[in-house]
Amino acid sequence: MISIYTDEDVDVLIKPLLNAKGLTVFTTLDEGMLGRSDQEQLKHAVKLRCIFLTHNRIHFEELYNKLLKENKEHYGIIIAGHRNIYGLASRIARLFEMHTLENIKNNLWYI
Repeated sequence: MISIYTDEDVDVLIKPLLNAKGLTVFTTLDEGMLGRSDQEQLKHAVKLRCIFLTHNRIHFEELYNKLLKENKEHYGIIIAGHRNIYGLASRIARLFEMHTLENIKNNLWYI
């Protein structure tokens, strides 16, 4: 099953939209992680075995590169441009129609 963890700048409306498409979504609000650092958020996503979803390109590109250098595994990072939340949910669902979890794991994706 595909699980996604969103950071706090992703609209929480994404959760019911993706749940309706059969995806499991955890938010920073759900997990009591509001205000935590980006690194803590990513570690929490790994603990939950979730793909990380963010709009924060600069910080998460840096964290992704750090993970690569340290050879640490993660479940994938999706950096989404700011767009209509309904369109974003559709793009995420399409990504999972086209790729397996194994393709997404340890990679950085832009949608």
